[in-house]
Amino acid sequence: MNGNDATAYNLTQHTPKSVISVAILGAESTGKTTLCRDLAAHFGSLWVPEYMRTYLQEKWDKEQLTCTWDDLLPIAQGQIELENKLAGQAAQTPDNAHYLFCDTSLFELMVYANWYYGDCPEALTKAALAHHYDLILLTEVDIPWVADDLRDSPHQREEISAYFTSQLNTHQIPFRQIGGDRDDRIRQVVKWLEQIDV
Repeated sequence: MNGNDATAYNLTQHTPKSVISVAILGAESTGKTTLCRDLAAHFGSLWVPEYMRTYLQEKWDKEQLTCTWDDLLPIAQGQIELENKLAGQAAQTPDNAHYLFCDTSLFELMVYANWYYGDCPEALTKAALAHHYDLILLTEVDIPWVADDLRDSPHQREEISAYFTSQLNTHQIPFRQIGGDRDDRIRQVVKWLEQIDV
């Protein structure tokens, strides 16, 4: 399955050194988007939406079809292009600390590719493991599951979360688990960001 043509895709990450980037990963419906929005509002900073949701919602609305192997690299391309664009904008803000909160990353896309297909495009894997974030958060499964057109694993969130943990540990990627209510999560992240040298 790994014999796909990746020559048309540039998955290089471009984050200015002045930008402190935070990637939020986790199983579906565990509060990743809400946390991104809350943190961006708290700091008056930018956040990167999950491109895959926009891409797949459009596909679902037009064709009533879900994600396939052939969608992975286009989704990865769209995600990193959006992240790079907003990272550039974050570097131009007047504040001393330039934060960028990313609702997912290519690492999450890689994890889900392996979860669903037992494989991942080589270009995606290489990019996912090469990308850097100053803080990586893994959301805990401690909020109710909310259905929508794209979510399909209400009873597998704990298992998927454990798989995220195993993959992060396998690749020796430091991360912190984040849980609690919305205010608790913000307080935790603010404390962790204070420990990062700006």
